[in-house]
Amino acid sequence: MTMFSFRWLWRSWAEWQKAVYKLEKEFSSRRIGQAAAISTLLVILFCFEFSMTSFIIPGLPAEVFLTTPTLDFISTPTGTLSAEMMTQYAGQPPPASLPGTAGCVPGQVNLTSPAAGEEIKGTIDLIGTVNIQNFGFYKYEVAPAGSDTWATISAGRSVVSDASLGRWDTTALTPGDYQLRLVVTDNAGVALPACIVPVRVMPLQ
Repeated sequence: MTMFSFRWLWRSWAEWQKAVYKLEKEFSSRRIGQAAAISTLLVILFCFEFSMTSFIIPGLPAEVFLTTPTLDFISTPTGTLSAEMMTQYAGQPPPASLPGTAGCVPGQVNLTSPAAGEEIKGTIDLIGTVNIQNFGFYKYEVAPAGSDTWATISAGRSVVSDASLGRWDTTALTPGDYQLRLVVTDNAGVALPACIVPVRVMPLQ
């Protein structure tokens, strides 16, 4: 673009020098003015970009360049656990005792259904709240009671207030006691303390 504008300016100047009649010179003069204005603007933009990339941006603190991490989670949770994760806990009957909830904050990060200690089976709707400042995304996970090995069921990227977070198909899990946890992460990639609810998976029959 810059080369084109300078070429236009040079041709206009050459036409002005060759012009014989006054009307031709006036027309050439207008073209010279237009080409000069465009060329000057392009030079100014080039100098501005050069100074930004060479001097101003490298001198800025690193905090300026913090961006929202790219998330691979789907915007609407499907509530399906992969086959590998579903079979991960097969044959691992958890302990019989059910602890209480932990880390839940009503109005911010909370699971209201299923309730602590509730017996569930089949496919269920998870009801809860994810509503924090600088919200990024949430995910819900499952692990046998007393275990720290968590498997992600699904995730979402929308704020939810006491409504459906997604669905959970429990049919592939061995009946027993499990922990269901809700993890919310802000747009800087920082995860808040998880809301953990103990549940008991029952056989379909």
